[in-house]
Amino acid sequence: MGPPKPPSLDLPKPPSDLQAVRKGDKVTLTWTVPTVTTDRQTIRSVGPTRICRGMEPELKQCGTPVGEAPGTAKSPANAKRAATYSNTLSLDLQQSNLSLFVMYAVEVLNEDGRGAGLSNQVRVPSAPALPPFSNFAAEVTAPGVRISWTPPSASEARPGVTCLFRLYRRQEGATAAIKIVDLDLPHCPGFPGSVPAGSQSQQVQAEENAPNSYLDQTFEWQKTYSYFGAVVSMISQPGKPVIEVEGDDTPEVKVFADDIFPPAVPSGLQAAYSGPGQEPFIDLVWGPVADADLDGYNVYRHEEGAAPLKINVQLVKTPSYRDTDIVSGRNYFYSVSAVDLRRNESARSEEASERVP
Repeated sequence: MGPPKPPSLDLPKPPSDLQAVRKGDKVTLTWTVPTVTTDRQTIRSVGPTRICRGMEPELKQCGTPVGEAPGTAKSPANAKRAATYSNTLSLDLQQSNLSLFVMYAVEVLNEDGRGAGLSNQVRVPSAPALPPFSNFAAEVTAPGVRISWTPPSASEARPGVTCLFRLYRRQEGATAAIKIVDLDLPHCPGFPGSVPAGSQSQQVQAEENAPNSYLDQTFEWQKTYSYFGAVVSMISQPGKPVIEVEGDDTPEVKVFADDIFPPAVPSGLQAAYSGPGQEPFIDLVWGPVADADLDGYNVYRHEEGAAPLKINVQLVKTPSYRDTDIVSGRNYFYSVSAVDLRRNESARSEEASERVP
């Protein structure tokens, strides 16, 4: 028992966990729907939620909402529910907002359309997001998966904005993709001053990677992957952390990393006979094959006019072999091949011959 309490205004307590993620021109807001009122009473029901956006450093009030999330039915006390809303940044806003940022907040109302004020506020970069590269493709090759693309056409430049190309890979059956590389671009494609699409000077990765392509060698063979990429705008301001704006993804490209590629062909094969004072034999040596998935070598032998036959029973693990099954007075011709872990076999090396006295 106690003194009577005034009736509750049933004003939802403003959320304090509003978060915002931008992807392309979409900003996704998430927050927890209030379960209590400002006077610590259990909410009977929750009305719509106003989506507030402004250009000023701090929102004083909602003003004209840019959207509205529907209300939610009553749920058991203290049951937390997440709410989500997606807002689109218009191209005009992205190109005209000199501050490079917009502020978001939400205001949860009761059934009578009354609220207790704004939630916590979040700042979202408004710099233009670049469109995805076109002609995105992935091809399985012997060195790895070759990813290629065509840069977009030019658009308006922005001071303090650079960009990179971010590549993702998702293994079949996995829910999340992993970032495999951020490619620093010497010219920000899509802005004036960048070189034309397909130009040899617009090279994102040197050495083994061709212009407008990347070689992925971090995957596992005999598995299925999906690849996609996005252009990321990097916003730099003096004395502040760099802000990223990731554009929309390219279409996903699925590949099966089927290793049907044989190792390199062994080279430098030499044959040498040895016999006096011991059981005769012919020693073979050759240069080792450097393939990472090499499993061993096969040794082939034939005589003049005959077909080569494999003479080893098990794969030879080192680049040498001793042939003791020889007959005096005959001339033998040898060649070797390399075999990988998936039993792909290379072509045979150049032959080396040796005569048994």
